[in-house]
This record gives sequence, C-alpha cells and structure tokens, in this order.
Amino acid sequence: MRQVPGFVAFYWIDAGNGVVVSTSVFQDRAGAEESNLRASNFIRDSLGAYLPHPPEITAGEVLVTA
Repeated sequence: MRQVPGFVAFYWIDAGNGVVVSTSVFQDRAGAEESNLRASNFIRDSLGAYLPHPPEITAGEVLVTA
C-alpha cells in the first residue's frame, strides 16, 4: 500500500476469534479507493482460500484526530 499515492498509514488489528480488522489512511479518496482495489484483488488471489468470509470495506473521512 505504501506505493499508492497519498498513503499515510496502515494498521492490522487482531480482534480475536478469527476476526481481523485493517485500517488504511490516505490523504484523499482516490488513494483510498486505489488501496481498496489492490487489497481486494490481493485477498481474492492470495488469501481467499484461508478466509471464510469476504472482506467488508467501509470508507469515510476522518473527522477528528488526537
């Protein structure tokens, strides 16, 4: 994801019980959408056999930072 223009940060979180959450931060929506496309393709092509459910993608703008 670092190669996608506008990349800021990526987090991979183990939520337990086989659930993982990833969060990507980009400077603009175009970078986020490109990241989602690349991630979806990677998951489908490389990890699909290991994941019981397809990923859910939610996008939005950061409203507050601390």
